[in-house]
Formats: sequence, C-alpha cells, structure tokens
Amino acid sequence: MTAHHNTDRLAGIPAERKARLLSGGNFWETEALEEAGIAAISMADGPHGLRHQSGGHDNLALFDSDKATCFPPGVAIGSSWDADIAARLGAALGREAAAQGVGVVLGPGVNIKRSPLCGRNFEYYSEDPHLSGVLGAAFTRALQAEGPGVSVKHFAANNQETNRQTISSDVDERTLREIYLPAFEGVVTEARPATIMASYNKINGVPASENRWLLTEVLRDEWGFDGVVVSDWSAVTDRVAALKAGLDLEMPGGAMGHDHDVIEALRSGELSESDIDASAARIAVLSRRKVTSSAVAVDEDAHHEIARRIARECAVLLRNEHQVLPIPAGARVAVIGAFAEQPRYQGGGSAHVNPTRVDRPLDEIRAIAAESGVTVGYAPGFTADGPRDERLIFEAITEARHSDIAVIFAGLGEERESEGFDRDTIELPFPQVELIREVAAAARRTVVVLANGGIVSLEGWHDDVDAILEGFLLGQGGGRALADILFGRVNPSGHLAESIPIRLQDHPSWLNFPGEQGHVRYGEGVLVGYRYFTTSGTPVRYPFGHGLSYTTFETRSLSVTRTGADSATAHVGVTNTGDRAGKHVVQVYVSTGAGPVRRPVRELRGFAKIELEPGETRTVEIDLPRRAFAYWDIAAGRWVVAPGDYRVEVCADANTVLRSSTITLEGERIATELTMDTPVGAWFEHPEVGPAVMDTLGLTATPVTEEQLAMIASMTMRQFVAISGLDISTDALQALMTASTR
Repeated sequence: MTAHHNTDRLAGIPAERKARLLSGGNFWETEALEEAGIAAISMADGPHGLRHQSGGHDNLALFDSDKATCFPPGVAIGSSWDADIAARLGAALGREAAAQGVGVVLGPGVNIKRSPLCGRNFEYYSEDPHLSGVLGAAFTRALQAEGPGVSVKHFAANNQETNRQTISSDVDERTLREIYLPAFEGVVTEARPATIMASYNKINGVPASENRWLLTEVLRDEWGFDGVVVSDWSAVTDRVAALKAGLDLEMPGGAMGHDHDVIEALRSGELSESDIDASAARIAVLSRRKVTSSAVAVDEDAHHEIARRIARECAVLLRNEHQVLPIPAGARVAVIGAFAEQPRYQGGGSAHVNPTRVDRPLDEIRAIAAESGVTVGYAPGFTADGPRDERLIFEAITEARHSDIAVIFAGLGEERESEGFDRDTIELPFPQVELIREVAAAARRTVVVLANGGIVSLEGWHDDVDAILEGFLLGQGGGRALADILFGRVNPSGHLAESIPIRLQDHPSWLNFPGEQGHVRYGEGVLVGYRYFTTSGTPVRYPFGHGLSYTTFETRSLSVTRTGADSATAHVGVTNTGDRAGKHVVQVYVSTGAGPVRRPVRELRGFAKIELEPGETRTVEIDLPRRAFAYWDIAAGRWVVAPGDYRVEVCADANTVLRSSTITLEGERIATELTMDTPVGAWFEHPEVGPAVMDTLGLTATPVTEEQLAMIASMTMRQFVAISGLDISTDALQALMTASTR
C-alpha cells in the first residue's frame, strides 16, 4: 500500500487527531487511529535477540524481558564476513519477533567502530563501511521477509557512549560520505528497511533528530528512503524542528511525548496540515507490519541450534603456533578461567537478552572430551573482574603442570562493556594477565580463549602462549561453538572486522576520543581503523581481515576485467592446499593515488566467504562498481572517479597483498570554475585553460624557478596580478574565466 493511499485513508480526520500518530502510544507501541484503520504496532530491541518486555518497560535493561534466543551480537557477525550468516540470524530473529507480536525490531546497528573504546562496539559489525553495509542489508532483507520490520540504527555518526545525548560529532563531509554514511546507504538502497532510527548525538552542532540535511536531503531525496524515521528513545527536545527536518515518529510516547508542541505549532501556523500528513501516511504504511503472535510458533531447541551454528562461523583464530589446536585425542587438558564456567556471551544495556538457555564452555568441553579420550581438569584461576587471588592462581598452575595443554578462558565482564559508557582502556584486567603469564610458564602448551565485546590488548602475554582464539561474544550457543573449534570438529573461519593495535595510543582516534566541552572532533578524517594503519605504516598486533584456519589456502590467480568506463569485475582463483575442508574469505581491496584528495593505501571494496574441500579450486567473481573507485568530491558535491591507475588487490588481510592487477580508468576531470580569487595553482592545473595561463601571465618568456612557481601557485590570481609588476591582460584573464565554465 502506497503512502498516497494512506493519505486518502486519513482524509477527513482532524489534524490534531492525526498529530497523535507522530509519537508513541506508550513506551514500546505506536499510536492507533482506529477510525482510519491504523493499528498500533509493538517495537522491541533486538540486534541479536529479542528484548520484548511484557512487564516493566525501559530501554536500559533495568527490567526483565521475555525469554528469547540470544544469538551472537554484531561483533561476532562482523567477524563471520558472511552475508548468509547475517541473513540466518535476521530470519530467526524475525520469526521470534512475529511470535511475540513485535512489528519492528530495533536493529541492525551499523555504526562504524571508530574507537576500540566505544562501550557499544559489541552491537556493531566493523570499522569498515562496506563490510557493515553488506551484513546489515542481508540481515534486514531476511528479517523483513518474516513480516516484522527493522530499525537501522543509529543514524548517524554515533560512535561513542560518552555524553552520547549531548555530544556534537564534528565531521567533514567527505569523511561522513566515505566512512559514516555508506553502511546506512547500502541497507536503505539494497534492503528497503521499514524504519531508520535517528541517533542522540548532534552532527556538526545540529541534533541528528532535527537535521534536515541528514534526514531529508540525504536519506530521502538522495537515497530514496520511503519508510519511517523514528527517534531514539527520548532523543527529541524540539519536536517541531524534528518534524520539519523529517523525523516522523517520536518515541516513546504518552506522557513522555511532545504532542502538545505539534498541536500548538499547527494552531500558530508554524506547521501545516500537509507536514502532519506526510509523516502520518508513512506511519500508516508501517502499521501494516503488525503481526498476530498466535499465528507463529518458535521451536526453542531449533533456534538454540541456529545460535550455535552461527557462533561457529564467527570465532577468530588469531595465533596457532606448533599447531597446538585442534586438541588431539588422548590429551590431558587443564581448563582455567571463570569464564569457562560463567560465560560472557552478550553485552549490557538495551540489547541485553534474557536467553532461553546458555551453553557453558566447560560442560561442552567435558562432553566432547569424553568422546575422544581427553581428560579434563578445571580451576577457576580468577573471579570475573575480581582482585588477584593467590590460592586460585596456585590451583590453576598446579592443573597446568599436570596437563598437556592449558586452555585459559579470559576476557571482560559485562559490567565493563555496555550501552551508556565507554571503556577507558583496552587492557585485560591485571589479575587475568598475571594468571596467563604464570600458567603459560608452567604449562607445556597454552591456549587463550577470549570473551570480549570490543578488542582487547594482547600485549604483555601474547608471545608467552601458543594459541589465541578470539571468541568476542558468541551468544547463548557460544560455549558449544568454542568447544567444537577447540577439538577440531569445526574449522575456524572468522576474520577480524577491526584492527588490534599494539597500543591504544597508536589508534587514529586516540587524540580526539571522546572529545571535550561538548564536541568530539573526527580529526582522523577518512583514515579510520586499518585505513590509517596501512597508510601510516603503523604496526598492529593483528590487522583487519586476519584469521587463521586448520587448513591452508592459496590464491592462485587474479584477473580484472573492465565492465564499463569506471567499473570492473575481479575473478579470483583459490585452492584449499591443506588436508581438511575449510572456509576462506576472499578480500578484494582497491589502491590508488588518483585524484586531488588523499586516499588510504587500500580500501576494502568486495569480499566473499567460500567453502572448499581439500584440493578443491574455485574461482570467485567480485563485482567492483563505480563506487569502488570513487571518492566524495566536496566541490562537485558528488561521487567522482578520478582518471588514472587503480590497483585491485587480493589480500589475506589489510596488510598482506597476495595478488594485484592494475587497471586504468577514464574517470572524469573536475574543472574548477576560475575567478580572480581562485589560487593561481588551480589556474595552472585546469584541464581546459591551464596550458594558456602561463602565456597570459607573461611567465613563458620570463625565467621562473620551480620554487617561484610554487610560491605563485598559493596566491589568488587577484593577489598575483596586484603584486607581480607584470603587464597582464585582464581581458585575456576574463576570456579564460569564461572558457573555464564551458
């Protein structure tokens, strides 16, 4: 049903009554308008599991929610590098939402991981917008195919929790367009989400919920979004300004809404009835997402198994010296660490799910060990985020000495990572670091299994251990998934969706995060995450895209074919050269120095996850559309492909190029409109009139050094004419200015 038809349904309804549609009926539901056939629909948090509250209502997880499957959070899905995995989660979550009568699920979260300190990084996919956009679109399509809609969040430049309701994210337009908006754009243009959630923060001083450039000019006019723009909960302070900017629905409603402000603006003429009708019509379309819970049933056992299967695809094997993993049959294993018995599997805040059950890693390890002749001992070693306990450490060391392999479960407690606050360090708690060191000194071989929502430092203990399995947060089925990987029943295939720096101070966001006096300056520009590390040559512990397997892969071929003036397709041949089946991520980057702007050394432009049997070879096709080669030109106000050479690189990770091929693109030359206040250098570089400028200025016959030309280039033409002392024809300059606009 189109918005036009829904406008017809609203005909004859008093404007003040229609205005009530523009805020929620209560904390989680929209307002109904029965006389127009518009039903109230229920919303619930749910990037990785439904947090539906049929009892007390809040959005900070202070009250209990109904039981639901806790699937792996965004940090894990990002590490899968697999759109099918994101879709599998979306479909299962859509079924659970429908079963509980939820019409809109608040997710996915596609914000960029600008800093590893962001307390909500566990909800987001990646530091790269292409990876985030592909996963977010897959999730959205699959969830909405089940009936409910999504709310893509948080739009936009919401990359920290510190002062999130008041902070101004001060970002230049090129950085917004190339880093912080593309994931949203990809979801909107490829998956047509039902709603977009405006974020709390300001963008360059203007609240996101009141930002007409963002919500109307970019989102609707450029990207063609035709759904509902909804506020984050209690984000709106000026409802009239927000409505004018393009925000349709204020949440929550009831006594917390601003209906009176809208009605008064209608009476005063500040708002017209057509302003109300546009948003009301979109909300009427959204009301068709209402589902009847009795029509859908969910098999909790089946969904728990789905959670397990998804989790198996997400863990990242960072290190595996001496092939200590997988654990061999007959080994003696010491399991150490409180997180083996009390697993950390999700984050805190509005995304916190009340799980149907939780797999404990220790139980799952013991179950598999019993089938493979492996003996298992256990020592907690530490209490989660507690002080150093010498007795617990002694017990852990004793277990380690009597084992072949010590497997330490370490990480961060939920109280360290949550919505509402950021971390102040990436270090593991000191008692855990000390435990790892002392156990590693006592054990023959040591494996560390990590549980954390944001990356943690591996320094101070990395070289002491043989293997590191980064589980991040894997949801309620993560315990079984980790056990399957440790014993080799599943071949690890996760890859890092964010860089792990050696020091926090090495990170490009460090100088400007989390800001001061109400502003956070995005001073690193487009050099976010791996874009900075590769461009600056700053070493990292593990780069973006890194991930090991129990088998080996070889990239044997790359061919790049031009498919248009400014587009191409890469064909990549990959062989499994090991002795077991495994999954491999083909990563395709583009590198160029073309154009007038500074480009990162390389940028991810395509990827595919494939499964290969031992000895199998497969050729993967990766499309590289025009945007894969473009930059945002702030003068032209659009995406531009500069003429020049572009190197297409197949990489093992952001630092490691396996094969490359260079193509030359025609691109387009952006001609600057020349005026007397344009720098002389821009006159020299102009593609049409540049060759004639030297003659017009009398510099052809006058010996001029390179140093003098450089000094001249920075002057405006007006300044140069005034101080040069040369006989310069103003008529000739005027003719060149006219020619520059043709």
